[in-house]
Amino acid sequence: MKNIPRIFIDTKIATGDKIAIDKQTAHYLAHVMRTNSCLCFNNGVEFNATLDTDEKKLIIGAQTNHIDPSGDITLMFAPIKKTDELVNMATQMGVKALQPVITERTVAHHVNWGRMKKIATEAAEQSNRNSVPDILSPIPFAKIDLSKIAFADERAAYGHKTKEISERTTAVLIGPEGGFSDSEFAALDNAGAVGFSLGKTILRAEVAAVVAITKITK
Repeated sequence: MKNIPRIFIDTKIATGDKIAIDKQTAHYLAHVMRTNSCLCFNNGVEFNATLDTDEKKLIIGAQTNHIDPSGDITLMFAPIKKTDELVNMATQMGVKALQPVITERTVAHHVNWGRMKKIATEAAEQSNRNSVPDILSPIPFAKIDLSKIAFADERAAYGHKTKEISERTTAVLIGPEGGFSDSEFAALDNAGAVGFSLGKTILRAEVAAVVAITKITK
């Protein structure tokens, strides 16, 4: 199958539109990929498009029949040193939204969220999505409605009993590099949050995100 470049358009698009693009995108299409054809997407839909002869606009053609493979999962996570890798992989896994959560042991407090949005956009283009996940503003752990989430419970690696994940689960929480604190575990347990196992080993946070998403979406 021919590899057709995919471009995210950060506005509503429709057949017949002429969308101005930046020089970097025009150069990528015309001089890196050596093509004037691409696929444009946003809001769950995808269109054929053609680069105008002036290399400044995309002419939007017919809508394709490609269905957005993205799901409805919100990944809640403590920002980590490798937040860029986590965002990249979670986007490829099809999450709908990314919700940063500030826990007691969160160590990465100065994440460049603008850069994370760019990483998510590039991952969506590469992974055949028709949408880019929302990256929400960070919130403190205490502000989460813990009764409505499932969480990756690292205590399972030490024999702690976990629960079965409901098919209706749409929000999953993973902890920071140092794990949840005792008080956070107590809050999760008391609220009835569903703790589930990621296996018998302790995973890096970015890997835990992928495994957790897989368990929720299986």
